[in-house]
Amino acid sequence: MVVRMKAITASKFSIGELIHHRLFDYRGVIVDVDQEFSGSEEWYNSVAKSRPPKDQPWYHVLVHGGSHTTYVAERNLEADTSVSPIDHPLVKDIFTEFSDGKYVKHQTLN
Repeated sequence: MVVRMKAITASKFSIGELIHHRLFDYRGVIVDVDQEFSGSEEWYNSVAKSRPPKDQPWYHVLVHGGSHTTYVAERNLEADTSVSPIDHPLVKDIFTEFSDGKYVKHQTLN
């Protein structure tokens, strides 16, 4: 029997990093990373118009100046070089501080 292991793609960004969306020109902060697309097929077909690859990392992002989150494929993101904090109501719920252009996530206790 041959068992094939799926290769895991390393994510370019990590939780707390600031990003810029290449297509929609907004800034944000990464709050979670999926190593591959984990949404529904219905969502992908209706929202992901550029058809980014599903087998590469996708990110949950707090959008600067908004109160919503978004789910974005890695290929649509680049590092945000402004190093200015993100204005979003959930920032203080998820992160403890903003230091050196990156957010520090609250530590969870088990």
